[in-house]
Amino acid sequence: MDTPCKHPKVRVVAREEDTEFVECQECGEVFDSNEFRDMAIEEQPEEEEES
Repeated sequence: MDTPCKHPKVRVVAREEDTEFVECQECGEVFDSNEFRDMAIEEQPEEEEES
């Protein structure tokens, strides 16, 4: 079973008005940069959020 990519390296591939689209250089997935920030926030352990 493959583990999901954590997108350690991304690059901006397009900009449209207020939106940036980034591509993961590991798996090739393209997504909105806001989604990428949301993923990073969700991955933080809960103990860090309480400080």
